Amino acid sequence: MTPVASAAPTLEFERELLAAGSRFVIGVDEVGRGALAGPVAVGMVVVDAAMPPHPERLRDSKLLAEPVREELAPLCAAWGLYTAVGEATPAEIDEHGIIAALGLAGWRALEALHAAGVAVDEASVLLDGNHDYLNPVLETRMPVTTRIKADMSCASVAAASVIAKVHRDRLMIGLHDTFPAYEWVSNKGYAAPAHLAAIAEFGPCDHHRRTWLH
Repeated sequence: MTPVASAAPTLEFERELLAAGSRFVIGVDEVGRGALAGPVAVGMVVVDAAMPPHPERLRDSKLLAEPVREELAPLCAAWGLYTAVGEATPAEIDEHGIIAALGLAGWRALEALHAAGVAVDEASVLLDGNHDYLNPVLETRMPVTTRIKADMSCASVAAASVIAKVHRDRLMIGLHDTFPAYEWVSNKGYAAPAHLAAIAEFGPCDHHRRTWLH
């Protein structure tokens, strides 16, 4: 199926947040929330008021064919002031639930940005969706703005979605040689028929979210 075209995202909303007093905006998106296997990953891209034009063809990662995402990911990483991806493992998803696991993954991405020198206390977070899963796991509360379909309209979030998607896809492809029966090279851990059939025949492995298989 050919991905549906959409209008290019912009930095218009990020500029509103910057004009309100933030030094940086951190665009945030997650991937792997609905998968049966593999981690959930949260991508982050830092922008400021002096950003150059974003890469051409940038869109929400779900609207891009895999080869286009692969081409765009390094361009998005070079465009952002800083980028990071945090993960939460299948075991953590089983233990804490998916929302708390998203928070853990986001916290790890923020820690990576902080370690890279980002003054995260001078940033506003722009989070795709309608639920702030970050602040419940943070020691201090950050200003978080949630925005439905921000991955389609906001360039920082679209770039975060591409970076996180390619990061997670490569991880799942890398596991294929060890676990070929599940065909993660094509389904990336989601509930494709071949994946479900392999689980039924061989059972789950350590990379499956076991609480999701009942």
